[in-house]
Amino acid sequence: QVQLVESGGGSVQAGGSLRLSCAASRNRLSIDAMGWYRQAPGKQRELVATISIAGTNYADSAKGRFTISRNYVSNTVYLQMNGLKPEDTAVYYCNALITGLNFWGQGTQVTVSS
Repeated sequence: QVQLVESGGGSVQAGGSLRLSCAASRNRLSIDAMGWYRQAPGKQRELVATISIAGTNYADSAKGRFTISRNYVSNTVYLQMNGLKPEDTAVYYCNALITGLNFWGQGTQVTVSS
């Protein structure tokens, strides 16, 4: 079992920046990958970015604007979001992949106004 606690969401104007954080309460050696997903109203949850030993992966919508990073000592994953657009408005969920099982945080709201 793992608990994921997110923070850093909020409201910004278009062009602004936010940094999301997610702390995992589990030994880092057992987490295969961590990432961020988002779900806008009326839409399915979608990948934003993931990070693992193999590297990083970004959705096309995030490339060039968002940066995912991970602190293996504190077992925390971050998502730096720059150049935010109204279409980035969504609930952002932290994800941890552990031996094929997905674990999710409670979600943090990001709202971008035009």
